[in-house]
Amino acid sequence: MLTVVNQDDTTPSGSSLLDEIVRDGARRMLAAALEAEVNAHIAELADERDDKGRRLVVRNGYHQPRQVTTAAGAVEVKAPRVNDKRVDEATGERKRFSSAILPPWCRKSPKISEVLPLLYLHGLSSGDFVPALEQFLGSSAGLSPATVTRLTQQWQADHAAFMDRDLSDVDYVYVWADGIHLNVRLEEAKACVLVLIGVRADGSKELVALKDGYRESGESWADLMRDCARRGMRAPVLAVGDGALGFWKALAEVFPETREQRCWVHKTANVLDSMPKSAQPGAKKAIQDIYNAEDRDHAAQAIKTFAKLYGAKFPKAVKKITDDQDQLLAFYDFPAEHWIHLRTTNPIESTFSTVRLRTKVTRGAGSRTAALAMVFKLVESAQQRWRAVNAPHLVALVRTGARFEAGRLVERPETLAA
Repeated sequence: MLTVVNQDDTTPSGSSLLDEIVRDGARRMLAAALEAEVNAHIAELADERDDKGRRLVVRNGYHQPRQVTTAAGAVEVKAPRVNDKRVDEATGERKRFSSAILPPWCRKSPKISEVLPLLYLHGLSSGDFVPALEQFLGSSAGLSPATVTRLTQQWQADHAAFMDRDLSDVDYVYVWADGIHLNVRLEEAKACVLVLIGVRADGSKELVALKDGYRESGESWADLMRDCARRGMRAPVLAVGDGALGFWKALAEVFPETREQRCWVHKTANVLDSMPKSAQPGAKKAIQDIYNAEDRDHAAQAIKTFAKLYGAKFPKAVKKITDDQDQLLAFYDFPAEHWIHLRTTNPIESTFSTVRLRTKVTRGAGSRTAALAMVFKLVESAQQRWRAVNAPHLVALVRTGARFEAGRLVERPETLAA
């Protein structure tokens, strides 16, 4: 089909020819995918017939066209319709075909849904979403202020349900804890988002809890930990976090059997802050020699070397490491494949770095509950891209109490005897 192009390379609709080509290609690909999905569904059920030998599942034209907002812009879609005459024996109701590609309720792609909470956290009001995204997407379909308001209300309900879910069927062997300052719409200037991320027995990472509180407050963390325990959470084998957190006091109260591992990134920054800039490069290298050592004995020797080099001039900096030596070297008692995961709180920091960079202090409309819901939805989206820990099969062994020396599994006496 020929398209009229103006002198400024735009089409009569105001968009560029390139955008029109991209949207037309997206429309054609989506239409083809929907047709293939329906054809495969009908072919799979071709043997389903009534008493007269007629098929129970057949094509039935198309649904009414609708606009779907995607990363390629607004695309008009005519989804194939299926006539399914089968009856669910349990409920007595007619069965219905629902597309996995384009569900009946879908008016925007999941990627667009990720953008909405980010814009909200950035200070954009619900009334500004339509003109802002219309310029980017070429259409305001499905993005009215009322729609955005309903989405934020739904996300708040999702966050509340998440924070009240049963944890008795989930086993978090490792957890990372941190208090993240995002400068979003929290009611107190010093408030932050308290985050717990855990590793399940299969090695996958998962958000455990997310709520507002005070980073250094033991009581804020205790409220969070008590709530997790009330909902059935088992004591983790190892918890990783910054030494300045009030989390450790709460952990000792709620899960006293859990071992502690201090984050080396936070510890390094804390130690270097106690030293002049001229001494920091050498000290940083000496600290890296500690947590990169091949085993606990070599790490302990590296700590002695660090104390010998800097103890006379910077005793306070050295004391920050020697006082926490046991908690800093705890990761050496676990599988070597897990060390890279356990010596820092990077799983939390890397997840929130993008959110932190893209948010700012806002004094406009909004609420603490809505802001937390937006952060929750962003983390929920990011969680789908989280990688499992290295050697995930070893996580279950950690939970059973298997012993590791120098990062390697120590066979139990009865196994050796056999």
